[in-house]
Amino acid sequence: MQTSQKHQTRVNIHRLYHQPAKDVDQFCLPHIQILENNACSDVGSQGPSVSYQAYNDQIFTLESSTATASFVAYDSPSAISVSSSRSPFSPQGSQSWMSDPHHSPDNTHGSPFSGSSVVDDSNGLKHKLRELEVSLLGPESDIIDSCNCCFTSGAHQAASMAGLNHEQLVDMIPRLDLKEVLIACGQALYDNDMSRVAGLMHVLEKMVSVSGEPLQRLGAYVLEGLRARLESSGSNIYKALKCQEPTSSELMSYMHILFRICPYWKFAYTSANAVIKEVMEYEQRIHIIDFQIAQGTQWMYLIAALSKRPGGPPFIRVTGIDDSQSNHARGGGLSIVGQKLSEFAKSYNVPFEFHDTSVSTSEIQVQNLNIHPGEALAVNFPYVLHHMPDESVTISNHRDRLLRLVKSLSPKVVTLVEQESNTNTSPFFSRYIETLDYYTAMFESIDVACPRDDKQRISAEQHCVARDIVNMIACEGQERVERHELLGKWRSRFMMAGFSPYPLSSLVTLAVQDMLKEYNNNYRLVETEGSLYLGWINRAMATSSAWR
Repeated sequence: MQTSQKHQTRVNIHRLYHQPAKDVDQFCLPHIQILENNACSDVGSQGPSVSYQAYNDQIFTLESSTATASFVAYDSPSAISVSSSRSPFSPQGSQSWMSDPHHSPDNTHGSPFSGSSVVDDSNGLKHKLRELEVSLLGPESDIIDSCNCCFTSGAHQAASMAGLNHEQLVDMIPRLDLKEVLIACGQALYDNDMSRVAGLMHVLEKMVSVSGEPLQRLGAYVLEGLRARLESSGSNIYKALKCQEPTSSELMSYMHILFRICPYWKFAYTSANAVIKEVMEYEQRIHIIDFQIAQGTQWMYLIAALSKRPGGPPFIRVTGIDDSQSNHARGGGLSIVGQKLSEFAKSYNVPFEFHDTSVSTSEIQVQNLNIHPGEALAVNFPYVLHHMPDESVTISNHRDRLLRLVKSLSPKVVTLVEQESNTNTSPFFSRYIETLDYYTAMFESIDVACPRDDKQRISAEQHCVARDIVNMIACEGQERVERHELLGKWRSRFMMAGFSPYPLSSLVTLAVQDMLKEYNNNYRLVETEGSLYLGWINRAMATSSAWR
């Protein structure tokens, strides 16, 4: 009997995340392009592949606007369980080449990732920069006076590079290492060596491309971030960029492309839904507060799963909090999401209500959340808390205030999914290196799913990824909204707010494993200390945890 029940549970978990696409797609927003025949229709161990119009123009300027938290990655079907504080990802085969961001003062909680690189050691960095100088100018360059050949000050190098003509520069590029040029440029900016920055940026212009290799594509957007940091700051930062606002339907299509080819949002939906379904197994009235509801797709899968519950489906109430990117993409407010979810729930005979809030996440108060007595409460934080300013930005500390507010509601479970990155309080150069490391892995993971000259893929990266990169590099203070923290720091915040961990069960792991079978086998899933880590090769990219 127990074996039968366990088998049935696994079947239900499978159904939860493999609902026929047509059941969900027919309730999606009307201008979403499903792109069944064009976008990632071929999946398997090598991941999805895409074929669109070729886009061969070698441009590097950013032509995007209004994109916030987006990213891309997945895992092989086999999960690993570890309990130590060491990295659960093997260092073998690593594509990561930057510093170990997890050794910062912010990380005192044993994030399961460790490593080293050229920027961990200042002497090693100087050696790399010296190698770069030699590759740029040669050991006995006749472009500058021999007495200035030392790279310790670096100013003469940029001035010399700036004086090179186009032919000389093109001749040099094959001898350069793009990674080292990017590091050197960030270091020069951090050192306020503006002449060297100018020279290195001039070199980068010739090396990067939005239709090139992963590092070339990343380099194109890093270069725009460096330009924006030099040209402006604060609320004016994006005025320095030549951006073109996408239409609502275009932005929706770009978001949908990344949703299909990358597992990060599905990782969030799958893990959170599995936890909520498990916790709410015997509840008759369920209230879900989603702090970034986007298009509401996540709850269609849960509604469909709960409709099959023995004894009949529960009553479900969803309270949604909006964000500006999703609002623009859908072409209207949350009433659109509420209507679609209501129609979907009706088609499954699930009693349902939807409540939308009219305030932003940082302004939420208890009275905005439509709390009703007798309803079991679940709260969902999908890639949203890192946008909340903390004590390092404002004395209001909305990040911790929001957690205390949620705790006061006595939820049965709170689900948290965040990027596993350390960019919140890091000084510029450390944050710059971490951004390079994280997004190198992201662009590599996109690369296995889409052709490099794919026009739709280029647009999706520009509109849904590049703005995050620019924000982290160019902005400071309240204007820098991309402020990621490692799971160890989130754990500390949740426990200080009065929460205790809710360890994810093996059924949650199985649900994510099942979902990951559709993607490239370089995506990895690791369970440690009751939380799940999603990685690309040996780089942790996102984490999922639950709290009560």
